[in-house]
Amino acid sequence: MDLVIKVLIGLLCLLFVVMGGQLMLTPEGAAAQFGVTAQGLVGLSTLRGDMGGMFLACVVMMVMGLVRGETVWFLAVAVLMGLIALGRAVGFAMDGFAQATFVPFAVELIIIALMVVAHRRLGGAS
Repeated sequence: MDLVIKVLIGLLCLLFVVMGGQLMLTPEGAAAQFGVTAQGLVGLSTLRGDMGGMFLACVVMMVMGLVRGETVWFLAVAVLMGLIALGRAVGFAMDGFAQATFVPFAVELIIIALMVVAHRRLGGAS
């Protein structure tokens, strides 16, 4: 089970490296996948910094948890994903539900569960 968890986290890291890298290097093309567009240099900077940076920060935290065995880093990723999912839930309440937003919301909830389970199984005491 521990190996499966580590492999899943490794695959998630690869996915996030690709997504973060695309947002950093080709933000306009990557943004279309998220249903957003950049408005000028500020928009490009936001896509690169906020969105790309978030994905790459998650990679760093997951790698720290895997390599150093400091599984509290997984909880940091869970908190970040939880707040992103909360933002989507607020959107559901305020803007209505769109089918296209369900899959990312579900994926974020799955990532939260994976990070919590990984923390507990791979070394977390709490």
